Amino acid sequence: MFVAAKDMHYTTADGRQVLDGTAGLWCCNAGHCRPLITEAIQKQAAELDYAPAFQMGHPVAFELANRIIDIAPKGMEHVFYTNSGSESVETALKIAIAYHRARGEGSRTRLIGRERGYHGVNFGGISVGGIVNNRKFFGSLLAGVDHLPHTHIPQNAFAKGQPEHGANLADDLERIVALHGADTIAAVIVEPMAGSTGVLLPPKGYLEKLRAITKKHGILLIFDEVITGFGRLGSAFAAQHFDVLPDMMTTAKGLTNGVIPMGAVITTGAVHDAFMNGPEHMIELFHGYTYSGNPIAAAAGIATLDTYKEEGLFERAAELAPYWQEALHSLKGTRNVIDIRNMGLIGAVELEPIAGEPTKRAFSAFLKAYEKGILIRTTGDIIAMSPPLIISKAEIDRLIGTLKEVLDTLE
Repeated sequence: MFVAAKDMHYTTADGRQVLDGTAGLWCCNAGHCRPLITEAIQKQAAELDYAPAFQMGHPVAFELANRIIDIAPKGMEHVFYTNSGSESVETALKIAIAYHRARGEGSRTRLIGRERGYHGVNFGGISVGGIVNNRKFFGSLLAGVDHLPHTHIPQNAFAKGQPEHGANLADDLERIVALHGADTIAAVIVEPMAGSTGVLLPPKGYLEKLRAITKKHGILLIFDEVITGFGRLGSAFAAQHFDVLPDMMTTAKGLTNGVIPMGAVITTGAVHDAFMNGPEHMIELFHGYTYSGNPIAAAAGIATLDTYKEEGLFERAAELAPYWQEALHSLKGTRNVIDIRNMGLIGAVELEPIAGEPTKRAFSAFLKAYEKGILIRTTGDIIAMSPPLIISKAEIDRLIGTLKEVLDTLE
C-alpha cells in the first residue's frame, strides 16, 4: 500500500521508498506531487470549482484546448473533453459514426479494432479491443465490429525500437473492406504502440499502410494515444513520432499527469466541421459529460503542460531513449527471458510462462520487485515499464539492475 509520493518514488505504509518504474499507471509522466500542478489545483479550487459544459464555458478549458492544439500534430485543430481514456474512446467512436451520418453516409457504422488492442473498459472500448479477458465476461458486446491481426510476431523478437517485419499485416484491412464493403465502415481504431497488452510495437511501414488504406476507402483512422500521448515516445504524440496523421486521437493519463481524471479527443478540422452545418441554436453533437472540461482538471492540465515545457521532458525522453534501450536489452540472456521490446521510454520484458500456470512467473517478479523497492507492471507473463520522464540514468540503472536480480531468482 502506498501512502505518499514525490518525484520518482512512492512511500509505502511501512515507510519504504519504492522507485516508480511505471509512471503510476502509465500516467504520471512528470513524476509525483509536482509543485506547479499542486499549486494550480489549489488556486483553481478556490476561484472556480465547477462550471457546466453545456451551453456555458469558462476560460481555463479554452486555454487548455489551445495549449493542446499547440503541441498536437499539424492538422489537429479541435478538442472534445472527457474524463478518462475509456470515455475518450467511447467519444471518438460515437463521433466517427455521427460524422458519416452528418455527411450523408449513415450506412457507415461498422468499427474495426485490432487483436490484443486495449481501448478502455466501456462497451465500445472492449468491443473494438482485443484482450480476451476484457471481453468474454460481458456478453455479445457491440454488433458490427471486426478486428485486424495484432503485430506481435516471432521474427521481431529482441528488436531494438521499431521492428522490421510485419508491415503487411495492415493489408488485412483490405480483406475486411472486401468482406463488408467500405460504405459500411466508419472507423479503424488502433494504439500506435499497444501498451496495456504488453508493449507491442508497430512494424516499420505498418501505420503508414493503415493510413493509406483508410484514406483510400473514406474510413476514419483513430489513434488511441492514451498511453503514448504527452511525451512517452519522445514526441508530444506518437502521431508525430511516426509521422502519420490520423483523423482523431484519444488522450487522457499524461494530460493532467494522472493527478485529476481528464481526457480529450483531438480531431482534425474536417471532422469538426462536418457537424457545424446547422443553425447556432441547435446542438451539433448529442454527447458530453457533466465533468467535461472541469475547471480544476483543466487547471491541472495547463500546469502539467507547463511542467513538460519548462523542464523539457519530451526532449529528455528522446535523449534518454538510447540509454534506456541498452539498459533494457542488457537483460537478454537472463533466465526465462524470451523477448525484449522498447521504444521511447517504454519497454517490455517477456518471460517464458510456467507450464499450466500462465501469468504466475511475471506476478512473482512483480511481488519480488516490490519487496526490493521497484514498481513494475505485469500483463500476462510480460513485465511492462514506463517510468516518469524525469528518471535519471542512475535510476534507470537501479530499475533494470534490480529487475535482473529479481529475474535471476525466479523458478
